[in-house]
Amino acid sequence: MAPWALLSPGVLVRTGHTVLTWGITLVLFLHDTALRRWEEEGALLPPLTFLLLVLASLLLYLAVSLMDPGYVNIQPQEEAKEEQTAMVPQAIALRRCRHCMVLQPLRARHCGECRRCVRRYDHHCPWMENCVGERNHPLFMAYLALQLVVLLWGLHLAWSGLRFFQPWGLWLRSSGLLFATFLLLTLFSMVAGLLLASHVYLVASNTTTWEFLSSHRIAYLRQRPSNPFDRGLARNLAHFFCGWPSGPWETLRAEEEEEEEGEGGGQAV
Repeated sequence: MAPWALLSPGVLVRTGHTVLTWGITLVLFLHDTALRRWEEEGALLPPLTFLLLVLASLLLYLAVSLMDPGYVNIQPQEEAKEEQTAMVPQAIALRRCRHCMVLQPLRARHCGECRRCVRRYDHHCPWMENCVGERNHPLFMAYLALQLVVLLWGLHLAWSGLRFFQPWGLWLRSSGLLFATFLLLTLFSMVAGLLLASHVYLVASNTTTWEFLSSHRIAYLRQRPSNPFDRGLARNLAHFFCGWPSGPWETLRAEEEEEEEGEGGGQAV
């Protein structure tokens, strides 16, 4: 590997995330917070649990940022056959990507940063330096949930070490870094909480960030009054987290048309 490859954006972002995470953890241990008091009192379970949660969040972060998010097969003929076998009875013509020239399945989109088409594209996350798509979206949700737990616990620990009834100069020397850490944790907790809440809503309705923000520009959504992928809360969650099949969109539309025809026939009788 060339030396300059170590300075690629992905390596820098992941290294920065790791350094920042362990740096915040070190600040919480070095100051007179509940973590340090537990350690001094011999209660090692809470500090070890906190460290394990931090480590688990880092491992999830690396898994999401390094794994294949669901890139579309670069062989267009095989991709076309795969998609056509799932379509009934009038298949929607697949769109050919003008960048990488593959036939895009429904819900796929080309990412300019990754230079690939991604299945069930959600968004490109600069903090991950990777796309969030069909394969890594569930892990991304798990990472957000675990990271929020770690951040809120760290926020509580930072607050437990702050002492405000001191002269200004002494307080700045003893608690200035800890207070800055508290403010940083507050900001990160708000961002992680908002991200998690928004993705829970999107997953519950079986839509993606890209579809939610750009439905007016997506051919298979802009003429639909409602989300054609929504099969109800339970089936949406089961499909997302457990991989239970929910059927291609054309199958869903065919079922809806049959139901409408059946209702119409019943009324005629």
